[in-house]
Amino acid sequence: MSETANHRPLTVLLGCDTFAPNINGAARFAERLAAGLVQRGHEVHVSAPNERYRRRKPGVESVEGESLFVHRLPSVPLPWHEWLRFVWPWRSRYYARRVLDAVEPDVVHIQSHIVIGRGLTREARKRGIPVVATNHTMAENILDSTHLPEWANRILLREAWADAKRTFDMCAAVTTPTRKAADFLEDTIEVSGVIPISCGIDMSQYTADLSPRAEKSIVFVGRLTAEKRVEDILRAAARLDDGVRVELVGDGDQRSSLEALADELGIRDRVAFHGHMTDEDLRATLTRATVFAIASIAELQSIATMEAMASGLPVVAANAVALPHLVHDGENGFLFEPANVEELAARLDDVLHASSERYEKMQRASLDLVANHDITRTLDTFEALYRGETVPA
Repeated sequence: MSETANHRPLTVLLGCDTFAPNINGAARFAERLAAGLVQRGHEVHVSAPNERYRRRKPGVESVEGESLFVHRLPSVPLPWHEWLRFVWPWRSRYYARRVLDAVEPDVVHIQSHIVIGRGLTREARKRGIPVVATNHTMAENILDSTHLPEWANRILLREAWADAKRTFDMCAAVTTPTRKAADFLEDTIEVSGVIPISCGIDMSQYTADLSPRAEKSIVFVGRLTAEKRVEDILRAAARLDDGVRVELVGDGDQRSSLEALADELGIRDRVAFHGHMTDEDLRATLTRATVFAIASIAELQSIATMEAMASGLPVVAANAVALPHLVHDGENGFLFEPANVEELAARLDDVLHASSERYEKMQRASLDLVANHDITRTLDTFEALYRGETVPA
């Protein structure tokens, strides 16, 4: 293939079981990937659930300031989940055929093997269209939404991962955000050659303030759901000085119980439940905070942590799954044993009472470490995979 042909614009179809207006890591990654590809001259289509049980005609939507084609499929709400919707599994291949007929993509990139991605993979394979798969799924994320007894959860997980393997075995490449996440996937379903590719972040969108903080605050950004263990942050904050504030950005089914816990701990007057924020307000909140805290045990990467690092914040994180990939203990913050509230409080106190020199050193370390996750590298790597080029696993 000539160099000109090898670098022609591509038609890329992203298959997403969760996408805007959903707010979560997988959806945010897909949005940034789609917008970045459009900026590079590619034609991008997204197949995603509609917000009601009705199929919408493909239309142009603005995502991250870029225009792309979105094919909204009829979906129904997951009864036990606050906002998640899904396409009926037995209709996924039918919708996949219709979208593939309309788009005729050069490549399909699925963001989940669960429903939409599952159908697209099988139909694209029949047409000889290469499929790239990115896994954003952790077992804890699945179990948190089922409310099933333990024996039923075990069966569900076994069948879910078996189906994931069948889907991934049909793909030209399988990726996931970090090396640890790739190892997890390879060990869980015995798939080989999983490629770690960072979700990426546009550092130019974030501002770091390296000056000392007049007020001390802890910030968390993410869904207020069980696997995020936000209650650990509140319990840790209750052990700190009365002047330390906590800012929680995001919403979820645990919000009311977390508000009640803040009342119970006697810290409600210094905990701000911001709910969802605009991107502009979120960036401003990160810039002025003192430290970012995350107690989650189910992160395959954590875009929110990278956003905090790009804002020049030290991070205190649970020593679980992929978070140690971002937080180097003693350099840009500290790790703590998951669910150990006493240790979490101690590590937060270490940051909040660090000397100005030590604090700035941690800030600069966060900026240096997150530079390796610049979105440009992410886009370069996925473009190479789309064109069938080999990238390091």
